[in-house]
Amino acid sequence: MTKLTLTVLLFLFGQTLIWFQTNGQFIWPWFQKNPILISIVGGSTISYAFIFATKYAFEHFDGLLWPGRFLGFALGISSYALLTWLFMGEGISFKTFTSLILAAGIICVQLFWK
Repeated sequence: MTKLTLTVLLFLFGQTLIWFQTNGQFIWPWFQKNPILISIVGGSTISYAFIFATKYAFEHFDGLLWPGRFLGFALGISSYALLTWLFMGEGISFKTFTSLILAAGIICVQLFWK
């Protein structure tokens, strides 16, 4: 796998885990009753994923930090919107849709503008 592919996969993995870590309390009673355990187990795993996603992004983007940060942010917004729709049934308003288009634009700028 390329470093960019690993970057994207690790950021998506971390962002997905964060969504469940923070919003699982609204879906499963167990999450609501065990926030300490969720934060300890989830936090360590998420941090590990983000540390390596940042490393691979840094290497892919020739030693620059900003492209990886913007990529992680945009992937986070995109995954948040999808997971919130799938698990919470919240539709995508025009404002959210506009934000998603902007997030996609950020991803494209970071990936294709050299």
